Amino acid sequence: MPLRIIITAGDAMNIGEAAQLSGVSAKMIRYYETIGLISKATRSYSGYRDYQERDIHILRFIRRARAAGFSTLQIKKLLALWQDRQRPAREVKQFASEHLSELKEKIAELEAIATALSQLIAHCHGDDRPDCPILDTLAGESTGGKFDECGKRHPPIRRHSAPKPKI
Repeated sequence: MPLRIIITAGDAMNIGEAAQLSGVSAKMIRYYETIGLISKATRSYSGYRDYQERDIHILRFIRRARAAGFSTLQIKKLLALWQDRQRPAREVKQFASEHLSELKEKIAELEAIATALSQLIAHCHGDDRPDCPILDTLAGESTGGKFDECGKRHPPIRRHSAPKPKI
C-alpha cells in the first residue's frame, strides 16, 4: 500500500514529499523553478526548499497539462489563464482547440511515417544479403522518392558536378 501523506494548511514539505504528492519528479520540480514555470520555493533555515499545498496543486496541474501534450510554453499560458479568474472560458477553449489541431497534424505525420516505414520493411528481404532498401532509403541511395523525419516524400537529390575553375 503506497504511503499517503496528509498535509494540513500551513504545513511545509520538502521537495521529495512534494514530488510524491504531485507526481512530478524532484528533478522536474527544480527544472520548472529554473525556467520560471513555477515560483521559486521558499527555503527553510537549513536551505531546503519548502512547498505548500498550493504548490502541489500547481504541480499537479502542470503534470496533467504535460500528459495532455501541452508544451512548456503552452503550460505557462494555461497557468496564466487558470490563475486569471476574470478570463472568458472561450479563450481556454480556443487555446485547447488549437492544441488539438496541432496534435491531429502530428498524428497524421506519424501515420505517414509508419506507412512509409511499413513499405520499406515489406521490401526488405531480411536475409543474409547485404542489400537493404531500408538503409538505402535512409542514406538517400534508393531510386524512388525519399522521406524525411516529418514523413514527407521528397524527390531524389540530383548530383551535378560543378565546372572546374580555370586557373
